[in-house]
Order: sequence, then structure tokens, then C-alpha cells
Amino acid sequence: MKIAILSTNSKLYSTQRLVEAAKQRGHTVVVYNTLKCYMDIATMRPGISYKGERLTGIEAVIPRIGASITSYGLAVLRQFEMMGVYPLNESVAIGRARDKLRAAQLLSRKGIGLPITAIAHDFENTQHIIDLVGGAPLVIKLLAGTQGRGVVLAETNKAAESVIDAFRELHADFMVQEYIKEAGGADIRCFVIGDKVVAAMKRQAKEGEFRSNLHRGGTASLIKLTPEERSTAVRAAKIIGLNVAGVDIVRSNHGPVVLEVNSSPGLEGIEKATNKDIAGLIVEFIAKNAKPHHTKTRGKG
Repeated sequence: MKIAILSTNSKLYSTQRLVEAAKQRGHTVVVYNTLKCYMDIATMRPGISYKGERLTGIEAVIPRIGASITSYGLAVLRQFEMMGVYPLNESVAIGRARDKLRAAQLLSRKGIGLPITAIAHDFENTQHIIDLVGGAPLVIKLLAGTQGRGVVLAETNKAAESVIDAFRELHADFMVQEYIKEAGGADIRCFVIGDKVVAAMKRQAKEGEFRSNLHRGGTASLIKLTPEERSTAVRAAKIIGLNVAGVDIVRSNHGPVVLEVNSSPGLEGIEKATNKDIAGLIVEFIAKNAKPHHTKTRGKG
């Protein structure tokens, strides 16, 4: 099978591991810089070219699309889909996951546990928004942030008002969420492939920090999931429409709460924490499920 990987940096751990896993299993694999792909929008003859050559013979594509290039990256992925190439994750599902507000709305409609969340375009009544999520401490989160960037913990109502006012002055889109204090600065990354959680790790924030992202100095360790946590992670990925997802949950007093569903989860932290060949499992999933793609919209929302 000929597999394409969309990645702006072929030297990233995740990209290299996927290439390695595909080659080990006898597949042909090529990495294409997403931003250097250009599209031929022609009636009944969609195409993609790269470095002067039209791409042909590709049977599956693994999108590793960074948040900063979501718009163009999804356009390139849609073009592959129109060409009949099987996507590991469909463009429409990645779009849902990247829109944090849309994802939260979809998950809440299906009964997935979430932090109490408030969002408004005009925060004239800032105090009412703060009251809606139970008051401080609370989390203020930029809708476009990734890897813990654009996430602020406001420990007092006064601090929350200041941060909200600052974000509003920048005309930034953001949401306000309750802070799950009992989680103790820890969350759980559940790595979902298909209909099962294949690996999980606990991420603990470093002292003095509440964001547990490994990019922020958090540490990772093995953790045993409860059946409810496994079910929640798989359901969350399925609701968004993702075949492969990193579902981040926290243990609250009322059960597992989903913080985010990541459509392009990194492999380094989870592979090193669990000592599992996650890249290999992804490639095996593609080999088992890849079939000619027909453009369609799955699910609602």
C-alpha cells in the first residue's frame, strides 16, 4: 500500500515513527509538506501536485495537520478525499475537533461529561459568566489554543474579570470553564484507535503549574482506566467522527470529564510512557480499513 503523510516537519518524532512503522510492515510511505501541496480544482478530475509532479497511486493519507495551518491543511485533505484516497481521520471530523466550542456542543448533546462551560460574544456582564461556571477558581481558554497555550487559571473572581477583559480587548474567541480542583493538576490522555483505547497515560502538571501538557513540563506515567473512562473516551472520539484521537479526561467527583478531543495526538509521550508501538497500531488500522473514499458527511453537526 502507498501511504502519504501530511506533515510540515518530517523530522518530528510522530512523523518519523509513522514512516518507520509503515516501512516495517512493507508499505511505501512518503511525507509531503502540507503547505507545499497545491491543488488542481477541475471538474470531475481533482488533483494534487507536489514539487511539479501530480500525485498518483496514493491509497491512504495520514494527516498530521498543525493547528496553525488548519484551514489550508483541511483543504488539502479534502482534495485527497475527493481523489478517493482513504483518510485516517476525515477532514470534517478534524474540523469538528479543532473547533473547541463546536466539539463541546456535540459532546454535551450526546451526554458526555464536560466541565461546566460558558461562552459569549459580548462579555458585558462578566460577573454573570463567572457565576455560570461556579465562580473562581476557573479556567479561561482561547478557542484556538493548543498544547496548553492560551489557557489561564484565574484563582479569584477579580483575576477572572481582568483576564476576560484583556481577552475581550484583543477580540479573541474564548470560553470560561469550571476548574476541576479534585483532579490535582492531573489529566489522563486516552489514545483511541477505532473502537478501543489502545493506551493511556496520566499527565501530572509540574509544581506551581495547572496545565499538565508534556510541552509545559508535565510528567507522564502509566495508569489503569476504569471501564467508564474507556467507554467515555471511545464515545467522545466516535461522536466527533475520529478514527484516531487523543481524548483528554480528568477524574472529577461526578465521574470522568472530557477536556478535549485531539485529532492529531502526538506519539512520543504515549509511546515512551506505555512502551507500546502506537505508530504500528495506527498503520495496521489503516491496512485493515483503507478502502476508496467517497466524499460524504458523517454524523450531524
